[in-house]
Amino acid sequence: MVLTADELREAWRLLSAEERSEGFRLLDRDDAEELFDQLDARDQLSLILSLRDNQRRWWMRYLDPDDAADVVQEADEEEREALLALLDESTRKEVAALLAYKEDEAGGLMNPRYARLRPDMSVDAAISYLRRQTRENIETIYYTYVFDADQRLVGVVSLRDLMMAPPGRLVRDVMETDLVTVTDETDQEVLSNMFARHDLMAIPVVDDDGRMKGIVTVDDIVDVFREEATEDMHKMGGTEALEEPYLQIGLMGLLKKRVVWLAILLVLGFFTVLAMRGNSATLAEMRFLAFFVPMIIASGGNSGSQASTLVVRAIALGEVRPRDWWRVIRREVWVGLALGATLAALAYVGVEIWLAFDSSIAGEHVRLAGLTVAVSILAVALWGSLVGTTLPLALRALGLDPASASAPLVATLIDATGLMIYFTTAALIIDLPDG
Repeated sequence: MVLTADELREAWRLLSAEERSEGFRLLDRDDAEELFDQLDARDQLSLILSLRDNQRRWWMRYLDPDDAADVVQEADEEEREALLALLDESTRKEVAALLAYKEDEAGGLMNPRYARLRPDMSVDAAISYLRRQTRENIETIYYTYVFDADQRLVGVVSLRDLMMAPPGRLVRDVMETDLVTVTDETDQEVLSNMFARHDLMAIPVVDDDGRMKGIVTVDDIVDVFREEATEDMHKMGGTEALEEPYLQIGLMGLLKKRVVWLAILLVLGFFTVLAMRGNSATLAEMRFLAFFVPMIIASGGNSGSQASTLVVRAIALGEVRPRDWWRVIRREVWVGLALGATLAALAYVGVEIWLAFDSSIAGEHVRLAGLTVAVSILAVALWGSLVGTTLPLALRALGLDPASASAPLVATLIDATGLMIYFTTAALIIDLPDG
């Protein structure tokens, strides 16, 4: 039976390191390359380390410089020098230069190999020159970059435009000069938004003088999209971002990632207890209020969680910036009022139906019970929307990750404040003194 790359890839997560290595050895070269390209840097490293020396060298040299840098980055400090030694001298220098950058910046994602042309070349000569460059294992020829005599980036031309242009025309006549560029310190989240906004296959990385350092291609950024989305989902769920696949993290690792936020939320939960204790007199006079506490705090928490999720994602996509805070809050006031009014109407009808069958729970306050619950839900839903909106914006303005405004955090904050709103509303409507 012949093993294929697709079959091994499908079973990959279920196999031990030894089984993966053995299966990889059974693949023919084309299938092995196909599978290797699909693996993330962590799995590529594990596979390379399981091979014989001559095979290690071959697969390290198979990688583009940026991918080789990712593999080396995953290795322990004592393994890095040995991995670098497997590369040829020119690639080793390129990889070492890439390792100097942070892995979440454009410099750490870029490939220093790209196609280049001069503006005074004819289209025919440019195409011939590109054919020779493709033998040098450049990253992509979708775009070719044009440099002046001082080696400054002055334009870019797509392969399609070159192929469609008359052979005698000059590159400067068909190149695009309205360039989208980044610096080597551009954050990967900003970079991913630029790819989405401009619909590009590659973005050049330049220095302050306009000299090009490399390119970041769309296939490099696909992993970034996944990493950023996964990290945001973890944080919004009230846990620290996992740095490894779930099944590869030990139990202690999972505990450390989750216990901190749970402990913080537990401490914040004591404010809910204090709110209940501070309004004990109100509860003693109107015991029916206790029946609706879960409904009140759930409405506020859910409203806040919805708002924070929408705003955090809008910030991540570049749709909302801190300077838009007033527009966002104004929108959420209206949305919060509309949502609150809808929930209040439903709650009022529900309470009145309940009291029609069992009015004893509200005692002398039966006429105002439905109104108290309805107005409280309106106020708490509006408050939840405002908290869920402003917290991510405030974190972004402070230079922090807005995804830290997780749904559990927002809900916990609203629990305590929502109870205060509830009991205050009850005291005002039914004219009882505050507890």
